[in-house]
Amino acid sequence: MGDYLFSMVLTVHVLVGLGVIGLVLVQHGKGADMGAAFGSGSSGSLFGSSGSANFLSRTTAVLATVFFLTSLGLSYLASNKPAAPSSVMEGVQTAPATNGIPAVPAAPVDTSPAQSIPK
Repeated sequence: MGDYLFSMVLTVHVLVGLGVIGLVLVQHGKGADMGAAFGSGSSGSLFGSSGSANFLSRTTAVLATVFFLTSLGLSYLASNKPAAPSSVMEGVQTAPATNGIPAVPAAPVDTSPAQSIPK
């Protein structure tokens, strides 16, 4: 469940990030009207008119808020991973010996042929 949720939040995060980039690039900057202030247009101030926020700027603000929230969500999900075992042998289950006979002999058995010793 955690990996699925992390993947979903990461997907939303990337899509919102691309949306913010696109909206910022599409918007008309305030510095673009600076030439209009010097007689070539009808702008009232040096850096353009300061009117109310339009649809693009409000959408950018909403997407930026969602981007920051998904950033916080990703950091929370990444930091709350279950702890890994501290030892390799923690998760190993041992099988009980069958019929009281150990699986490995206690002493090595000599299987080599007997050598004759000259007298």
